[in-house]
Amino acid sequence: MSPLQPPPISLLDKYYGENAQPLYTGRVRVTGGEAAHGRASGIARSDDGALDVHLRLPVAMGGEGGGTNPEQLLAASYAACFHGALTLLATRSGVELIDASVEAAVTFARDPVDGRFLLSADIRVSLPGVDRKLAAELVRNTERICPYAKMFRQGIEHVVALVPESPSISQSE
Repeated sequence: MSPLQPPPISLLDKYYGENAQPLYTGRVRVTGGEAAHGRASGIARSDDGALDVHLRLPVAMGGEGGGTNPEQLLAASYAACFHGALTLLATRSGVELIDASVEAAVTFARDPVDGRFLLSADIRVSLPGVDRKLAAELVRNTERICPYAKMFRQGIEHVVALVPESPSISQSE
């Protein structure tokens, strides 16, 4: 097996099409688990089987913990994407990153505007040994190209739809 490689720097090339050009779609299905509640006891599985995690309500929200939760998964996704984009930009700029890290915190909170809920994110980037001015420029440019940063800044196109019900045996008789 060959060693893992980063994506090509050409991934940073601008795209000039009229419509979004899908590169990959991750699909995950969540079922309710023991408590029949996706957040409290859900099981999240990807269509390719690479992701198979038990979701648990964190202790801070009155749960028992013992599993991951949507905020941790989103924070991991955001940090991984930001780190990847940062690494590509640094490579393209001829800057060697040693022990670079990205820490993401995603907070689930009550929304004072509508009384419901909101998410916020905080990204902290560590670039040991990189000149502060250059590091700040790399982080600023990464924020411009990272799709997770863009999503948190501008929102995201999304669709919520009810799947048509499959006829059950009793309905078809």
